[in-house]
Amino acid sequence: MAKNNPLKKLELLGQSVWLDYIRADFISSGELLRSILEDGLGGMTSNPSIFEKAIAKSDLYDHEIRTMAFQGQGVKAIYESLSQQDVRNAADTFRPVYEKTKGKEGFVSLEVNPHLAHSTQGTIEEARRLWAALNRPNVLIKVPATAAGLPAIRQLISEGINVNVTLLFGIARYKLVVKSYIAGIKDRIAQGKPVNNIVSVASFFLSRIDVAIDPKEDEFAALGGEQAHFATNILGQVAISSAKIAYNFYKETFGSEQFLKLGASPQKLLWASTSTKDPSYSDVKYVEALIGPDTINTLPPETLEAYRNHGNPSLQLETGLDKAFWVMSELTELGIDIKNITKKLENEGVRKFIDSFDKLMEAVANKSKL
Repeated sequence: MAKNNPLKKLELLGQSVWLDYIRADFISSGELLRSILEDGLGGMTSNPSIFEKAIAKSDLYDHEIRTMAFQGQGVKAIYESLSQQDVRNAADTFRPVYEKTKGKEGFVSLEVNPHLAHSTQGTIEEARRLWAALNRPNVLIKVPATAAGLPAIRQLISEGINVNVTLLFGIARYKLVVKSYIAGIKDRIAQGKPVNNIVSVASFFLSRIDVAIDPKEDEFAALGGEQAHFATNILGQVAISSAKIAYNFYKETFGSEQFLKLGASPQKLLWASTSTKDPSYSDVKYVEALIGPDTINTLPPETLEAYRNHGNPSLQLETGLDKAFWVMSELTELGIDIKNITKKLENEGVRKFIDSFDKLMEAVANKSKL
C-alpha cells in the first residue's frame, strides 16, 4: 500500500507533505504515527480554526478543561495548556523524522494569538513566550504576513526562533517576507550567532485567491468580446500562477551566490489553503499543479485522503511559467487589482482566525462551568 501511495511519491519528487490538522486523539491513537510511516507525512500545521473545531466542537478535552477550571486557571490559560500540549505531543511524534532528516523535516506549527496580527511588539513577545513554553527544536511559531508581522519576522529570526509565516496571499507581500527573513539572518550573523539551524517557511494561501477572483472573471466572461475571451482563459488559474511566480522568485533569491554565502537554509515555500472550494474543480487541484523540489504542501485530512486515493504526482511547478506571468498581466488588462484583492483576503483571514479564537474562548468558558 505505502509503496504505491501517491503521497509517498511526492517525497521522491522533493516535496514534503504536511497535515493541516491537529487533535489529541489523532496523536494518542497512533494515527499520526501511521500517517508518518505510510503517507510519508513530514510535518503538521495548526491554526485557531483547527483548535476551535477540536476543543469547542468535541467533548475530548472537557475533563481537562473542568479540572483546570477547578484548579483556578483562567480561560486563556486553559486553551494555551491544551494547545501547547497537543503541539508538544505531535512534535515528539515527529522527532524521529526531525532527527533522520537532520532538522529539515518533522515540524509542528502553533500560531500566535490572532488578536496580535497588527501589533509588532505584541507578536514578538507572544512568539518568544510560545517558543519557550513549547521547548522543542522541531516547532514553528506562526506569524501573520501583515505589515506589522514583517518586522516581527525579522526580529524573531534574529533571535533564533523558527517562524512559519502565515496568511500570505500575494507575490508583492511574499517578496517582503523573504526580505524580512534574510534581514533577520544577517542580523543574527552580525551578532556572531549561528544561522545554520534556523528553520522558516512562508505559507502561501491559494484556493481563497481563486474564490475571490473567479466571480469577477465570470462577470467579464458574461460581457462577451475580447475581455470575455481573456477572462475565460484565466478563470481558476490566478492562485496557481501566483504560486509559480513566487517559486521562481524563491529559486532566484535562495539560489543566489549572495544568499548561499550566508550559510543559512532557504525559507521554503509552503502551499496552504489547498482544499478545493469550487466543486467544479478537481479536489486535488492545489496539489497536482504545485509539485516541485524543496516545497511543502499542507493538506487538510479530506484533501490528504483524496490525493492518497487518486493523486497522479509529477513535477509541474516549474512548467508554464510564461503562462503564469501572462495570466497575471491579463488581470491588469481586465482592471482587476490583485494587490487590493490580496490585501482584502489578508484582512478577512485575520478576522476569520479572530472569530474562531473568540468562539473557542467562549466555548472553554462555558465548559469550565460544567
